[in-house]
Amino acid sequence: MAMIDSFLQELEHEAKTTRRVLERVPDHQLGWRPHPKSRTLGELALHVAGTPGEVAKLAAQSEIQAPDFKDAVPASAAELIPALEKSVATARQLLGKMDDATLNGTWRVKRNGQEVLSMPRASLLRSIMLNHWYHHRGQLSVYLRELGVPVPSIYGPSADENPFS
Repeated sequence: MAMIDSFLQELEHEAKTTRRVLERVPDHQLGWRPHPKSRTLGELALHVAGTPGEVAKLAAQSEIQAPDFKDAVPASAAELIPALEKSVATARQLLGKMDDATLNGTWRVKRNGQEVLSMPRASLLRSIMLNHWYHHRGQLSVYLRELGVPVPSIYGPSADENPFS
């Protein structure tokens, strides 16, 4: 089995879980934020929906210029599932072209001509595409809890849902 196959299998599995979380985002609460320094519910949810595809686009390049991050704001919660589906399809398509040599190759970020970050592409996919995605999905589940929205099962039972009973 090629190294990329395990990334793709994990992506597919976790996309289903992410979908369950995004389906719970209440349309009328998209502007809510738990703290003035925090993203809004809508910004965070759209970030979660788009992470796999956006990171896969970065990983498809060998070198990028350091991005300036700006959160997109969804007009409605109805945008979230289509954004996730598009993101996962993009990741699937771009990652499917990567062989072990590509995954082991060095990926770089530069700012003003200076290298500010380098790592094997596989590390980028593990740490940013996947782990970063899970981190923000976890934040999103806390936002849902704070808003009184039932939290779906993620890796087992939540206080609101038990897939084993």
